[in-house]
Amino acid sequence: MFEALTERLERAFSRLRGRGKLRERDVDEALREVRLALLEADVSVEVVRDFLARIRERAVGQEVLESLTPAQQVVKIVYEELVRLMGEAREDVRWAKSPPTVVFLVGLQGTGKTTTAAKLAYHFLREGRSPLLVGADVYRPAAREQLETLGAKAGVPVYTRHDVDDAVRIAREGVARAREEGRDVVLVDTAGRLHVDEELMAELERMKAELAPHEILFTLDAMAGQDAVRVAREFHGRLALTGVVVTKLDGDSRGGAVLSVRAVTGAPVKFVAVGEKLEDLEPFYPDRMAQRILGMGDILTLIEKAERELDERRAAELERKMREATFDLEDFLEQLRSLRRMGPLEELLKLIPGVGGALRGVSVDERELRRLEAIILSMTPEERRRPEIVNYSRRKRIARGSGTSVQDVNRLLKQFETMRKLMKQMSRGAGKKGRLPDVGDLGDLSGLLGGAGGFPFAGGKKAKRKFWR
Repeated sequence: MFEALTERLERAFSRLRGRGKLRERDVDEALREVRLALLEADVSVEVVRDFLARIRERAVGQEVLESLTPAQQVVKIVYEELVRLMGEAREDVRWAKSPPTVVFLVGLQGTGKTTTAAKLAYHFLREGRSPLLVGADVYRPAAREQLETLGAKAGVPVYTRHDVDDAVRIAREGVARAREEGRDVVLVDTAGRLHVDEELMAELERMKAELAPHEILFTLDAMAGQDAVRVAREFHGRLALTGVVVTKLDGDSRGGAVLSVRAVTGAPVKFVAVGEKLEDLEPFYPDRMAQRILGMGDILTLIEKAERELDERRAAELERKMREATFDLEDFLEQLRSLRRMGPLEELLKLIPGVGGALRGVSVDERELRRLEAIILSMTPEERRRPEIVNYSRRKRIARGSGTSVQDVNRLLKQFETMRKLMKQMSRGAGKKGRLPDVGDLGDLSGLLGGAGGFPFAGGKKAKRKFWR
């Protein structure tokens, strides 16, 4: 997401670096680049105009023009104004004082409302809540069946009626069912509709008047750009939206809808969908999104992803094993699977500050992770616990079982042993010249995660060196 916007902004800021003092002309030239970057990202013209006016007013002030690091000051201002543009701080769901909390999902057809409803339900379930999905889309063929399928996959019950075509009645009965069963969140999947369809908009207004939902979330397709933002404004005028869920953000390199929607509608973005899986839904934090846009990474989101996948006691046990150099291939396999559950490796690496720029134009080959897993799974439990017993005949058997070569098995075992030695050194603080080893000291350890002695990149040796060193 935001690749094109990030690249253009970096080019704009690079012109300011290396200058001891900034003149107003320098700021204006950089802001012209920023304006082009935002317009190419499909940000609303009115939003761009106001955004740049605020930046210029601050950037030509004395604290910037007389600063010893003016380029950094300008980047700081742009970051703060991006955060302000997207809403200052995270806005959580408005929880009901007396459950259940009723949430409506509304929007155009094809924006992913049904899938988003299931993702939200799964998100609330993992937070320890007890959600209920309600299928009130009585117009799209198989919409209710789709919700039932997604609900079963998420482990969340679904209430709907296949013998009733009254959406308001189904929603009312769904909320009543939630109260009977002690559910604390009700997610109502409504039919997609155009804001000019008076009959269907009136149906939503009746549903709102009868059920008084605590949240009315508009599903905004990130790939639809400003057209979708304008529609969101019309929905807001009729329904008083309480928030927005941006869908398909992983498929849009521009991201202008995310930057515009708060300013245009007044409704905050509360969640963003970054993939197709049920777990690919993230709470929206304006400051973290601004960091991603400016290529600063997002380490807090990365930590939260890791915390969801790692059991605290198991993490403590793994830490002890690393410290004592008793970490084995069983443990490595568990870590590898946890890493894959967190999402695409390429996207995870972009969350690490400083890595996003190094990865531009470089793709990560996820097949290498699957190959590693296949090799380890072809070993016996004893071989995973004691890799040192894997002799040549065992290596040939493992290679045949995993569909790889003996050289691949040799490489994994050699580099795994290198990693264990490194862990032992780090635990004793015995790195080079009395310091802990850093990334540059890892050498061919990166080969643990792929191919012929290197990280699973498809970008050539230069790209690998740039990232690892």
